[in-house]
Amino acid sequence: MFSAVEWQSYPWDTGGMYTVELYARVRRAALIEGKSQRTVAREFGLARKTVRKMLAYSVPPGYQRQQPVRRPKLGPWLGVIDAILKDDKTRPAKQRHTAKRIFERLKEEHGFSGGYTIVKDYVRGEELHNREMFVPLVHPPGEAQADFGEALVVIAGVEQKAHFLAMDCPHSDDGFVAAFPGETTEAFQQGHVLAFEYFGAVPTRILYDNSKIAVARILGGEEREKTKAFLELQSHYLFADKFGRPGKGNDKGDVEGLVAYARRNFMVPIPSVNSWEELNTYLAGQCRKRGERRLRGHTETIGERFERDRAAMLPLPAAPYEACEKVSTGVSSLSLVRYRTNDSSVPTEYGHRKVLVKGYVHEVVIAHGSQVIARHARSYQHEAVVFEPLHYLALLEQKTRALDQAAPLVGWQLPDCFLTLRRLLEARLGKPGSREYIQVLRLLETFALEQVTSAVEDALRLGTISFDAVKHLLLCRIERRPPRLDMANWPYLPLARVRTTQAADYMVLLPCPPAGTSHSDAEAAL
Repeated sequence: MFSAVEWQSYPWDTGGMYTVELYARVRRAALIEGKSQRTVAREFGLARKTVRKMLAYSVPPGYQRQQPVRRPKLGPWLGVIDAILKDDKTRPAKQRHTAKRIFERLKEEHGFSGGYTIVKDYVRGEELHNREMFVPLVHPPGEAQADFGEALVVIAGVEQKAHFLAMDCPHSDDGFVAAFPGETTEAFQQGHVLAFEYFGAVPTRILYDNSKIAVARILGGEEREKTKAFLELQSHYLFADKFGRPGKGNDKGDVEGLVAYARRNFMVPIPSVNSWEELNTYLAGQCRKRGERRLRGHTETIGERFERDRAAMLPLPAAPYEACEKVSTGVSSLSLVRYRTNDSSVPTEYGHRKVLVKGYVHEVVIAHGSQVIARHARSYQHEAVVFEPLHYLALLEQKTRALDQAAPLVGWQLPDCFLTLRRLLEARLGKPGSREYIQVLRLLETFALEQVTSAVEDALRLGTISFDAVKHLLLCRIERRPPRLDMANWPYLPLARVRTTQAADYMVLLPCPPAGTSHSDAEAAL
């Protein structure tokens, strides 16, 4: 019999020359039927050394190289190739050398005369040798991983990019997805609020990447200086945190898988909805539907396994978290407040004062002290200005000449009756008519547009063209009482003149009297 060393020392290889079937027939003839090796060699047409090899191993052992591959043509340039591959580790993945590019550089810069194949084989071997290996991990119940993903959606007929926060529980594979217009601090916070409500509990620890939303600075190792917004969220829900290695997405591979699954399954075909709220309702339903699945290798559904996660999680706090970014700033002379490169208006009476801006996902709320003075829909454009026309009416009442050029009123859609009222007021009163028109508009500060519109239409129908009349008709509508317009209260309005009728005035109704008949005769005839 041969030892392994003796077998490998033979100058030829039989592993790739003979089949397992031939091995079995040779071994059975010698070991079971008792034939000699000489006889077996003669019957099968083999050398006796080959028969001895087959009797030493039950199957062909395969080729095992004892010496490193000799590359006489490539050898002098191995140091150059290794230097290129080492330098590539510090470069972006999409700007690293391919084997073809290395081969071209060797020819152009170093006079290499060998072929491409030996370069390609060496580079591939080095890449496999340097490829990272991983340790299988176990995930205790109650922990989670979170990350953002992107996908196209259609909101109210407009195709746009959605940034969705995914939170995965690796122990049970349950997960939650919510989409937002941008990957912002308030979206990060609101995503956690919605995820915790979906789970009905708070994970004990959450693994993140090193997003600037959560990490202000990497201090080295696992130490992180966390942002104020992240610390507020963590203090409210009391979960522990862990951050992955920079540039190592595999540290949170479970949530990366959920991001890819949600994009391929929840976002295909591209969702078309009327609002972001409708989209998130749809995504939550898809997450619940996924919880009914039974993954390969498990006897329980995702939802059934999640019960162990929920039992290990922290309870929800009694008070909900206010998911918004808070910024203290000032009001400009144009009555505008800047937040995230965009300007939003406030009532002009708060000009030059300090205010607090609360930036929510879909709304911007501005407060002065304890009073909310303005609310605007959140704009994700750059350098946009969001006006509320009502904020400027008090100032326009004093500066009526700016009415036609007032930027806050551009695009303000009002019923046609308002324009008719303005035209009549200015035609009758001139400049005071513009002021009265603004006073009518200021009624919208207190009353609904439908109510003021009805009062304006009543005033036009009755011919009572004034602010006082519109206000009186508006209050009568609200209080459900008949209007009582005393025209003496508005001396500048045209009054109706009623003349006393005389009997002689009816003479025009009679045919002309015959010639020679006097008026007295005609009256006597009556």
